[in-house]
Amino acid sequence: MAPITAGLGSPWAPGVTTVPVRKESRAGLARMSQRLSLGFDAAELVRIQRYFRHAGREPTDLELAGLAQSWSEHCSYKSSRRFLRAAFGKLRPTRRVLGTGDAGVMAFEDGFAYALRIESHNHPSAVEPYGGAATGIGGILRDVLAVGAKPIALADPLFFGPLALGRDEVPAGVKAPRYLFDGVVAGIRDYGNRVGVPTVSGGIYFDRDYVVNPLVNVACVGFLPKARLLPNRARAVGDRLVLVGGLTGRDGIGGVSFASRELTERSESESRGAVQLGNPIMKEPLIHACLEAFDRGLVRGLKDLGGGGLATCSGELVHAGGFGSEMELTHVPLRETGLVPWEIWVSESQERMLLDVRPNDLPALLAIFRRWDVPASDVGRVTRGPTERVLFGGQPAGELNVGFRVSPPPRHRPVRRPQVRRSRATVHVADGDLAGLVRDLVLAPDSVSREPVIRMYDHEVFGHTVLKPLQGAVVSPSHGDAAVLQPRRESWRGLALTVATQPWACREDPRGGSRWVVEEAARNLYAVGARPDAFTNCLNFGNPEDPRILGQFAATVQGLADGARGLNLAVPSGNVSFYNGGLGAAIPPTPVLLATGIVPDVRGCTTTDFKQAGDALYLLGSSRPELGGSLWARRHGVHGQPIPPTNPGQLRRMGERLLVAGRSGAVRAVHDVSDGGLAVTLVEMGFGGGLGFSADLAVTGLKEPGVAAAAEGASRWVVEVALAGVRGFERAMRGMPLARLGSVEPGSGRFRWGETILAEIDLLQLYPEWRRGLIPG
Repeated sequence: MAPITAGLGSPWAPGVTTVPVRKESRAGLARMSQRLSLGFDAAELVRIQRYFRHAGREPTDLELAGLAQSWSEHCSYKSSRRFLRAAFGKLRPTRRVLGTGDAGVMAFEDGFAYALRIESHNHPSAVEPYGGAATGIGGILRDVLAVGAKPIALADPLFFGPLALGRDEVPAGVKAPRYLFDGVVAGIRDYGNRVGVPTVSGGIYFDRDYVVNPLVNVACVGFLPKARLLPNRARAVGDRLVLVGGLTGRDGIGGVSFASRELTERSESESRGAVQLGNPIMKEPLIHACLEAFDRGLVRGLKDLGGGGLATCSGELVHAGGFGSEMELTHVPLRETGLVPWEIWVSESQERMLLDVRPNDLPALLAIFRRWDVPASDVGRVTRGPTERVLFGGQPAGELNVGFRVSPPPRHRPVRRPQVRRSRATVHVADGDLAGLVRDLVLAPDSVSREPVIRMYDHEVFGHTVLKPLQGAVVSPSHGDAAVLQPRRESWRGLALTVATQPWACREDPRGGSRWVVEEAARNLYAVGARPDAFTNCLNFGNPEDPRILGQFAATVQGLADGARGLNLAVPSGNVSFYNGGLGAAIPPTPVLLATGIVPDVRGCTTTDFKQAGDALYLLGSSRPELGGSLWARRHGVHGQPIPPTNPGQLRRMGERLLVAGRSGAVRAVHDVSDGGLAVTLVEMGFGGGLGFSADLAVTGLKEPGVAAAAEGASRWVVEVALAGVRGFERAMRGMPLARLGSVEPGSGRFRWGETILAEIDLLQLYPEWRRGLIPG
């Protein structure tokens, strides 16, 4: 691609310096990249050197800073693009997908659509947990806003080391898990509550593999009239580029470069400035002002300013439309004095959007933002491609071919396909103390009540949340499988949201484990009465320069595509987060899904809590003895075991039958069988309903009671059915794997093997301990 040299006859703008690269050796280029914290590898430095040799000049600091942002792994997906296209590009196209920009957009009902997106803010949260998590929420809200949607719900899957580990038990430079946990939860709470968007779903997971590098994934769903759907591209030469929202400062500079390398014991001291500063009080009026401008037809295209700041945002916006740009950095509203041009160009200060506006519409747009007291400034214009020209006070600060800058070639790194190794050791689950086994699983950190965290988040704001994250009796709430929103009061149609992940199964078998993740998401949606519609994925992995890590990644995306194909799920958006790890530690493959489903009528939704003593309990789905990746295996340090096989097609057939049965009114409660197997599933249903149960583990067909209680074999639900509806339910499930498990009872929970009672659990006594499980001390 030929460099552009026109227009550089005048001197560079004040504050702009040039960096010699044309005559440097490869070693000299590497030293330059390290000294300036640019993060280029050897091949990229050679490509840059060739470009500027052809241009006949040296690059400016602003040009190199912009290239470093756009060529980072975080922005360019240079290591993952080919795998994502190979897997998801083969999915059957569907008319349900309306857009695939900063957020995916799906059809909801006549005239309306919803948007979904998930992102990561892992590295910033490891360095500064409160600010990192808060700005993660801010960024995901902008992604949804950037397609024309109003954010209506948030979700937050979080991964930490064991909370009991103290500061002296973690590596130097690493914060204690309890400190990280408290800071992240507070950041999500304060930002989400203050901006006024409900947090309705999520997950909290603990494992030693997340001690060095916690994972903070954030997801958002938005809602919009189809007519308001906007593209993430510039539309015409001459359009104005208007920067709206927060002021620009030095915070967040180099954020994407920081996120594109592993953590070290010096990360906090060296990279704390890469963490952005959030401002939810600015975000709320920014959302309102943008939505008003959208509805009045004043915005033709837009992008949010996230990783790489104005450099990445403006470049991607105009390049997507086939244009160039001319930007004037002195028009950028600043929070502090003394910023030099390259700092303004790549600052990741929060709460900012870049809008493509017709020149004639500029006065009306600026008037809207003045009324909402939100800064707005005309900072540039769309030009004929392929050049982007950056000015500072009318003088040049940089000029590049915009395609060269924002679209680097993919990296074809070596890949080692994962070998799924199986231990030959025979695993036995102790049967002698089944009550102790159940108690251990129910009180495990990954099982205990999330109520102390959920209560910090406002999940009621807007008044659209029909099914809440906690379900059951007011005095004894328990976990639900999915939340359900009613986006429009004029319609009973609902939108269900759930989060799913299974890094422990993916560690044993990346492809099979990721299929399991998709199945778990679908089970959660079917359980509340929703037909699974789509998912967005955040793929958290280690260093892609390690062939084993890249092999795990390739297998995982294939597994996700397998699951999507079998369940007819669309995948309109996603995110990749590499370089999670450091100090000799690596996280397991951690794909995280935010999945959505359509509820025809929210008045027919089903919750997880038992409703009536005497009702029948059924186990829907086939039980399997495999324990690989299970909560029991994690509790006992068992690795190398096979994971349960998956069958997305069979799951879909069972789920559709369950939806039909649910419409009859006979189905009173449904809970999918996942972490902790039947032991945790039944106890949680009893907790929520304030009732007990009698369950015959022998109907699973498994040989050992302990395995029957703890196994998490994919594609199963426990279903409570009113006695009057038993015959109809069994008729609806004819041909499906279905077994009469037992009944809802007052009082305790009894696990039987045939007529023999193996364990009787006092649920009233156990509940307070489970409910306080996350509270320290």
